[in-house]
Amino acid sequence: MKNYFLGVAGFLGASGVALGAFGAHFLKAKMLAGLITADQLSAFDTATKYQLFHALALLFLFFINKDNNLKWFNISAKLFITGILLFSGSLYLLTTRNLTGIEALSFLGPITPIGGLFLVGGWIGIMVQAFQFNKINT
Repeated sequence: MKNYFLGVAGFLGASGVALGAFGAHFLKAKMLAGLITADQLSAFDTATKYQLFHALALLFLFFINKDNNLKWFNISAKLFITGILLFSGSLYLLTTRNLTGIEALSFLGPITPIGGLFLVGGWIGIMVQAFQFNKINT
């Protein structure tokens, strides 16, 4: 299971870089042509940043947990993965819906903050694990 998190971190990092380049070049050109708004481009950029930050957090969790099987670090990793899929994934789809022609994607709007809650939950899981370390060491 632990190597799974390493593989997912690698995939999320690589796809985050690719999507960042897509936004910086392709979508920016579409904005200049009036096919995407500055707000949509900004939201796409936010999705990319959050994906990359949390891919790094997942990588961090893998390395500090590779010789252990700490419950809250494993929970945090799962929360980060779910959060990235919901938060960044919904933003990617919402911000490009005019380009893809799939206007029905507006139902995804409420999914974005739910994904954000999963990301916050991942950080809280790290905090809970730290408190458990403190209990063991005192």
